[in-house]
Amino acid sequence: MAPRPLLRLRKICLALPEAHEVEAWGEPTFRVKNKLFAMYAAANNHHGGGRPGVWCKAAPGNQELMLQHAPKKFFRPPYVGTSGWVGVYLDGDVDWAEVADLLMDSYRLIAPKKLLKELESGD
Repeated sequence: MAPRPLLRLRKICLALPEAHEVEAWGEPTFRVKNKLFAMYAAANNHHGGGRPGVWCKAAPGNQELMLQHAPKKFFRPPYVGTSGWVGVYLDGDVDWAEVADLLMDSYRLIAPKKLLKELESGD
C-alpha cells in the first residue's frame, strides 16, 4: 500500500533547508521563514474539493500552462489561484518526482538567497 499523500508531501517539503510545518486554516502548510510555499488540501474539506492535493506557488505564466497541459492533474486552487498558485491532485497515479520538482520551484520562489545557496551546494 502506498504511503498517504500527506506523509510523502511532508518528507519532500521538510527536507528543504529551514522548511517547517505550520497548521493554518485547518491544514498543514509548509514554510521557509514566515513565507508559505506549499499547503496540503485534504479531500474531506473545501480546500481539497473531494480530492487530496497540494497547492504551491508557481512562476508567472506557469499555472496557465499546467492547467492547459494536464487539467486532470492540475487545478486552480481557491483563494491563491488568482495569484498564480497551482494545485496538484495527490490521488490516482501521482508522479512524485514531478511533485517534488514543483515544490522545489515553489520553495525557490520565496526562499532567501542564503538558503538557495545552501540548497544548491547540497549542505
